[in-house]
Amino acid sequence: MVKRVAIVGAGVSGLASIRSCLEEGLEPTCFERSNDIGGLWKFSYHAEEGRASIYKSVFTNSSKEMMCFPDVPFPDDFPNFIHHGKLQEYIVAFARQKDLLKYIQFETLVTSVTKRPDFSITGQWDLTTEKDGKKESAIFDAVMICSGHHVYPNIPRESFPGLTDFKGKCFHSRDYKEPGIWKGKRVLVIGLGNSGCDIAAELSHTAEQVMISSRSGSWVMSRVWDDGYPWDMVFVTRFQTFLKNNLPTAISDWWYVKQMNARFKHENYGLMPLNGTLRKEPVFNDELPARILCGTVSIKPNVKKFTETAAIFEDGTMFEGIDCVIFATGYSYAYPFLDESIIKSRNNEITLFKGIFPPQLEKSTFAVIGFVQSLGAAIPTTDLQARWAAQVIKGTCVLPPVKDMMDDIDGKMGKNRKWFGQSETIQTDYIVYMDELASFIGAKPNILWLFLTDPLLAVEVFFGPCSPYQFRLVGPGKWSGARNAILTQWDRTLKPTRTRIVGDLQKPYIFFHLFKLLTISILFIALFLMLI
Repeated sequence: MVKRVAIVGAGVSGLASIRSCLEEGLEPTCFERSNDIGGLWKFSYHAEEGRASIYKSVFTNSSKEMMCFPDVPFPDDFPNFIHHGKLQEYIVAFARQKDLLKYIQFETLVTSVTKRPDFSITGQWDLTTEKDGKKESAIFDAVMICSGHHVYPNIPRESFPGLTDFKGKCFHSRDYKEPGIWKGKRVLVIGLGNSGCDIAAELSHTAEQVMISSRSGSWVMSRVWDDGYPWDMVFVTRFQTFLKNNLPTAISDWWYVKQMNARFKHENYGLMPLNGTLRKEPVFNDELPARILCGTVSIKPNVKKFTETAAIFEDGTMFEGIDCVIFATGYSYAYPFLDESIIKSRNNEITLFKGIFPPQLEKSTFAVIGFVQSLGAAIPTTDLQARWAAQVIKGTCVLPPVKDMMDDIDGKMGKNRKWFGQSETIQTDYIVYMDELASFIGAKPNILWLFLTDPLLAVEVFFGPCSPYQFRLVGPGKWSGARNAILTQWDRTLKPTRTRIVGDLQKPYIFFHLFKLLTISILFIALFLMLI
């Protein structure tokens, strides 16, 4: 019999899961509490309960060639970094092209997901939903949770003495939509992540004064990278990942800090992270350094305490006459319809094999899609996660023994703390992670074989951008257009910028960058060997 799979959420993770289930001959039913698809990218002027919320000016941090579904490139004329409205157009077009909408039950809230009494034998789940005040229950052979982790705002009020006395407005960045109402006001933004920096930079054009309070600092990268190319098209490559993971730590750390400081010296702007060698997710903001130079944004350390109208920082300075405090302090991970023990099996930590499967379930019929974070795009990551999960649910792929999965989780958590910091245990190395998932389903490209059989493609795959098409070159779900998509990705990247034709198309010179990187690496390895 065909296995029935319940999918919770119709954002990009949910759509990828529906499609993957269909590819494996499973029967998906997706439950979406709102009236539309898109999840995080479906903009609304009002933050909806239980759904991610964005502000009006949001653009993507990943470029279009790096963030598409692997067999559906963005249209040639789409800009490289996309406004949420155009991204929603793409998501809707993808869902229609793949005929996914008929598998979605809209305005349906999942209220409970529990194991059936005979779960150890059947692996089945009882799922309860609510629509128009009416509750229904159904039995499913598997469940895929795709509701994201940008839903439940985190405001650490207990960390800010005096906040209860503050008389100005106070809210989470989730509720911020546009800057107009803050014209001429004095605003404090707490948090130096992407949302905090975006909001602060935007408000600085209309507000009287904006300050950002940061506990630990952040690297701030530009979307415009070397020679004007999109950052991820030259930064997220297999070759760079190979060097980063194989060079001596001292050299790798030096190189990383040099890349982060290529645009400006972070210590001169008050942005330098406390531990600069940690690979925490950087902030992408093209405007923030200029707003700091213009004096419309100032960076301050952590808030020591609040008064009725001011914030006193840990360095003793004060920001007075504050009209509004915006907490850009991230989100808590919560699945209120689910018994926490399923995904928090010890020490109240999220315990998932490869960020997807609870390792101690008797049957591998439960998956969380879209939970991990990396310096890479979400859409191709969720696509690969869903493909593997669908094969595990079908029985085509089998998970390792529990002990092996727990050992892997322990090893990954230790490495993540070393690379990304104590609080970043769900962060992961993008290319390494994608290759791990692709290996499970036979979709990882064999680079050595490509160099022997298709050297032109091999050069692009190894030295060029690690674009999503690479994971549809071979194996189940292979796409016949993947090779051409890789070889033409720079054409689609440069087309929307060349609206005034001046000279020939200037694609990056891969071998020039290769020679430069190899030369630097060899010199520093030689120096390192001389010093030890």
